[in-house]
Amino acid sequence: MRGPKEQYQRRRKFYGDKLENLTQLINRLSNLRLGFSLVGLALSVFLYLSYSQTLGYIVGLFTLVVFIGLVLWHQSLRIRQRYIRMLFENYEQSLKRLAGEWNSFPDSGEDFRDPSHPFSEDLDLFGSNSLFQWINTALTFRGRERLRESLSAVPSDVETILTKQEAIKELAGNLTWRQRFLAEAKMAKGPMKSPQGIIEWAKNVDSSYLRTSVLIWARALPIITISFVLLYLITPQVTFHYPLAGIIVQSLILFAGKQRGKALNAVYSYKESIKTYEKMLERFEKRSFQADYLKGLKKGLYDSDSKPAYEQIRKLSGIADLIANRENAVFLIVNILTLWDIQCMIALESWKEKSGRSLGSWLDTIAELEAMSSLAIIHFDHPEWGVPKISSEPGINAKRIGHPLLSGSICNDLAIQKDSGILLITGSNMSGKSTLLRTVGINLVLAYAGAPVCAQAFSCSVLQMYTCMRVSDNLGKSISSFYAELLRIKQIVSAAKTQTNIFFLLDEIFKGTNSQDRHAGAKVLIQQLSKAGAMGMVSTHDLELGDMERESERKIRNYHFREYYKDDEIYFDYKLRPGISTTRNAMYLIKMAGIDVEQ
Repeated sequence: MRGPKEQYQRRRKFYGDKLENLTQLINRLSNLRLGFSLVGLALSVFLYLSYSQTLGYIVGLFTLVVFIGLVLWHQSLRIRQRYIRMLFENYEQSLKRLAGEWNSFPDSGEDFRDPSHPFSEDLDLFGSNSLFQWINTALTFRGRERLRESLSAVPSDVETILTKQEAIKELAGNLTWRQRFLAEAKMAKGPMKSPQGIIEWAKNVDSSYLRTSVLIWARALPIITISFVLLYLITPQVTFHYPLAGIIVQSLILFAGKQRGKALNAVYSYKESIKTYEKMLERFEKRSFQADYLKGLKKGLYDSDSKPAYEQIRKLSGIADLIANRENAVFLIVNILTLWDIQCMIALESWKEKSGRSLGSWLDTIAELEAMSSLAIIHFDHPEWGVPKISSEPGINAKRIGHPLLSGSICNDLAIQKDSGILLITGSNMSGKSTLLRTVGINLVLAYAGAPVCAQAFSCSVLQMYTCMRVSDNLGKSISSFYAELLRIKQIVSAAKTQTNIFFLLDEIFKGTNSQDRHAGAKVLIQQLSKAGAMGMVSTHDLELGDMERESERKIRNYHFREYYKDDEIYFDYKLRPGISTTRNAMYLIKMAGIDVEQ
């Protein structure tokens, strides 16, 4: 079976060739259209002047009809060309992701960074070089939000995670569908803004436009006025007063409702997004899936008449196209004669009455699909990674676990059980302590999102995770880094006292104070968390804390990293070993920095 790289390359070449052929066809068609119109126009003039006016008119009309047909064909080919280009770019991006060039992707999720979140900032979930930047393909506003929720919120039950696993695995195997689904989103012209405005609009039906009397007069008045206009042009028996009276009445009706224009403009502003939602839902609803979660999403898209959501949104899209005509220079005349704005409002309110309340849930379905499609990338790109088992027994067991964002990450085995739930990690500078903590944390995030993890085998229970790793001061709030760390630790202690299944990651705690207080404070904190039944990992340079393994009767266990020297060079193997660290390298690193320590 072909690997992900080979499949991406093969499909990139396929769409690259298709794009090149289509571009050549469009160029030939442009030349043909120009040549045909010039020849047709010249022939029409020649026949008109030299032979027969009628024949000249016929050739001119034929030329115009063919020209319009060529224009429409050209437009359809340009749309097709853009869609093929989107697919080509999708596979280009996929190859860049495999090659480790994903940190150049423009959407890093910087707007989702939240220093107050229990773990997202410390685990690099959002921002530059983040998990979000690595996997995100969501383009709709709610799709990005849903992926953020998937990465930063822990599901409350095991069943939710397992159903997501099944759905993500199936989506991973549907590469073509995923890329076409993404291409539909990329066809939107410009960034897709929050749909909250149109969702709220769709919920509120103005029933005054649906009254029988309004419907009758909205249809009858234009017919009467247009009839008077035609009769005035045809027969002298009808004076201009009749059509003028109708035009005045209809003008007063139109200009009496200022709110109507705002409503129509609001819908028109979402015109491109509506078309995109329609195409994305159509892709989903016309595809058969086996996973129960995907079937459930699809089932929720049908109305009481078993009409699919994409057809209902297509109707809204059609109404939005009618509203677009308001931008036309001659629209004012058409609007007055036909009560066009009123007709559009009747169509919109009728649509809202039948389908409006479902719009929000439809867009939530698209968002869910975008988020799961992003997570499915991990499954497809790394088929060797393990699908985590979600256990009811508290703890974490991992075989050959590595960091998913690090190329060539060194893997380690790890086990954390309830009766020995705290690992104390020691080691010299740059040996891998902090990276190990982030490795465990980010793989838990993936496991809870329903994705594979960077491990040969991985099992865990549902744990509420808290971290204290990157803490900085806040000058605006007059908070020092040490006090900020205390506030973070207070949050963790409070959670351990009031909640169950707490998992914490602490990196070099109390590093902002003197060594004696740091040691005493760290010891008290670890003992308190252990007594509360919390599980977690603590990295530290305080080797004296290693005595806690004996004092706690191995409820707290020691592990360490080490370095070695060869030809006066320092090397790290990043392998986790039991016991306390026995090596140091600070003085060596100080010398490497060019600082004279001979004295």
